[in-house]
Amino acid sequence: MKRVGKLEITTPSAREIVMTRAFGAPASLVWEAYTRPEHLQRWLGVHNGWTFPVCEMDFRVGGSYRWVWRSPTGYEMGMGGVYREIVPGVRIVATEKFDNPWYEGEAEGTVEFREHAGVTTLAMTVRYDSQAIRDAVLQTPMESG
Repeated sequence: MKRVGKLEITTPSAREIVMTRAFGAPASLVWEAYTRPEHLQRWLGVHNGWTFPVCEMDFRVGGSYRWVWRSPTGYEMGMGGVYREIVPGVRIVATEKFDNPWYEGEAEGTVEFREHAGVTTLAMTVRYDSQAIRDAVLQTPMESG
């Protein structure tokens, strides 16, 4: 699976961030890479020496997930949530809360998979409790993370 283009970040509303990236692969393959821990651990946030040692997913509506990344120095960043909606091959909606919260409340993420001519666009919309939280998140190095 090959990335096509770079990560695009937009803010369609006062409380949302949308991160979009295209992959040179069919939607079924991108879906599998995003929904199977053994695949997800190989690419989600694994760069600059970071690893993804914990990737637990009870992938069903009402099921939960727990993810932990580890830096080269041993710092861990963990998060988890609950799956609210799963439309196979099309959409995943889940809550998001970090172990060491750096913003108030929890967020809701919607991941959508759209395929056209063998290229699949993965778009993740994250909705926060307020514009202030969204703006704080925008100040992080999310484009490189």
